[in-house]
Amino acid sequence: MFNNTYNVHFMVSSNGPTRNRPFTLGDPMSASPTAPVDLLRRIDRIESQLAIQQLPIRYAIAVDSRDMDAWVGLFVADVDCGKRGRGRDVLKSIIDPNVRTFYRSIHQVCGHQVDFVDDDHATGKVYCRAEHEWHDRWVVMAICYFDEYERRDGYWYFVRRREKHWYSTDVLERPGQPAFQNWSAWPDAKPELPHAFPTWTSFWEAGDPAVPQQLSAKP
Repeated sequence: MFNNTYNVHFMVSSNGPTRNRPFTLGDPMSASPTAPVDLLRRIDRIESQLAIQQLPIRYAIAVDSRDMDAWVGLFVADVDCGKRGRGRDVLKSIIDPNVRTFYRSIHQVCGHQVDFVDDDHATGKVYCRAEHEWHDRWVVMAICYFDEYERRDGYWYFVRRREKHWYSTDVLERPGQPAFQNWSAWPDAKPELPHAFPTWTSFWEAGDPAVPQQLSAKP
């Protein structure tokens, strides 16, 4: 996606301000010959993060505009679809009937955490509030996507997206009343959050066990 070839030039004036801290690796003013190399790595990391952060919003717009070709194009060409096989055509055959279960939709990307594994691999968590027109109801979901990304031939793609949610309910209803999954079109899509976060259970186990029962009807 980005051309990572740069011409880097540094010019230091003898009349410039006195530096009051030592030169360090990666300091663009450093006389070290490794400084330009380190700078290129930092630029590449910034560009990679920007490219990765484009994926969730492009995913959301593709779903909401029902552009299935654009949607599957965000995934690696050999995307693993489990028992159904591999590839974008297989993925398209899975998602197409799913997005025909509701009409209008709005996927609002609320925040994105990116963690790099190495130069060409990263993971991420994406918060999303999704709204769906379903018959005479307007169903809202609070979602966190657990992502895996990979760079191939200079472009970043999804390798995998795992959707987990807190609740699914009509906009006029409160989550948890009567349940946290109040969308009969998806009866098996049980909410996994917040318990899917590895720190959630241990946090509450470290305190008074009666507190969760006092705070929630369905802890």
